[in-house]
Amino acid sequence: MKKASFLTPVVTAFDAEGNLDQQANKRIYDFLMNNGIDGLVIMGSTGEFFSMQDAQRKELIDLAVSHVNHRAKVYIGTACMSVEETIILSNYAVAAGADGVMIISPYYFALSDESVEYYYDQVAQAVNGDVYLYNFPARTGHDLSPEVTLNLLRKHKNIKGYKDTVTEMAHTRKLIQTVQNEFPDFIIYSGFDENFAHNLLSGGNGCIGGLSNIFPEVFSEWVRAINEKDLEKVAAVQKIVDKMMKLYDIGTPFIPITKNAMIQRGIPLQGFCQKPLLPPDQKQTDAIQALLQEIDALMAAVLPDVTMVL
Repeated sequence: MKKASFLTPVVTAFDAEGNLDQQANKRIYDFLMNNGIDGLVIMGSTGEFFSMQDAQRKELIDLAVSHVNHRAKVYIGTACMSVEETIILSNYAVAAGADGVMIISPYYFALSDESVEYYYDQVAQAVNGDVYLYNFPARTGHDLSPEVTLNLLRKHKNIKGYKDTVTEMAHTRKLIQTVQNEFPDFIIYSGFDENFAHNLLSGGNGCIGGLSNIFPEVFSEWVRAINEKDLEKVAAVQKIVDKMMKLYDIGTPFIPITKNAMIQRGIPLQGFCQKPLLPPDQKQTDAIQALLQEIDALMAAVLPDVTMVL
């Protein structure tokens, strides 16, 4: 089994006017690193990249890379709706010092396999750094198939990994089985927190999951347990994470819910999101509070020695 890692698709802190809250973002990065997270993905879906202006994206890239300062891996979501914009932003991130860029394919129209492959061909050959593919068919309307991925790996040595945001582990497992013999070092992450252990047991590398914004100490403990082959602890943490997954069901989209849960845990940020995302109403806030209490009780029983560092 490969060495496990868990990365956080970091929320982006904004002020009431929609500007970046620089100090809050720095505090979030420190919070995640101090609680053992292996790496940060800036401007993933959880980071609201889709509603940020170009200048704001570059501002956040510079902030994250300079503040983290090699204390953890930093990957930047650089997907834009055109090939040309994606290349420009990707090379900006690489030049700033990011460890790699994570790129989802264009969304709105469902694309053919040929179009998806062409998009990544054009991007990968022009980006001056490591590229991680990001598959999220529920948002793009199309799948980055294992077969297309294998074709891309045979052409582009700078494509280093893949985030598979699907609920069906069968898809991720097929991806692993399709590429691992020819490209054993290719990194494959699941995109849903609950699939972390299954990913590793299937031959993958771990997870990039949004709940680690709220409970980084739990996910770093999960990584430690699986790397030490403590399967009893792995199973115990799985039960906690299964309970956490209910947070995703409280509101749509889940980003304001995540920020509210972070605030309720004492993590220093404001809950503002970019328009049109709405803050949780009182019913949702109460549901978050009740679920956090259940999770805290379960954590106290299963992980009594694990504490959050603020």
